[in-house]
Amino acid sequence: MTIELRPTEALKLWHDVSLELVRDGEADLTARQMTILLTIYLDPPPHTVRGLAAQLGVTKPVITRALDTMGRAGLVSRRRDEADKRNVVIQRTLEGSLYLDRLSDLIATKAQALR
Repeated sequence: MTIELRPTEALKLWHDVSLELVRDGEADLTARQMTILLTIYLDPPPHTVRGLAAQLGVTKPVITRALDTMGRAGLVSRRRDEADKRNVVIQRTLEGSLYLDRLSDLIATKAQALR
């Protein structure tokens, strides 16, 4: 199903979802952190710090700082790659999956409310 939105409706949707995220008391992620999190969950694994930095066009420290925040919130975890100790593999978590399930439900609900 495709929902066509006028520009002002698209901005209202973004606003309404963002406002709900601010109010809900859960992890308050920046746009950069959310993009990294969505990349980890929407693109097939494996994901590494180095690979995410290259894919998103940012530095490894940017990815590391975002992962620190998301790790404290339980949204992702990290482990050393046993095959190549230089790489850090990012893993999805149950808590992260549930967070994104709630987010997708929220987006769908807010989008339906626009109509």
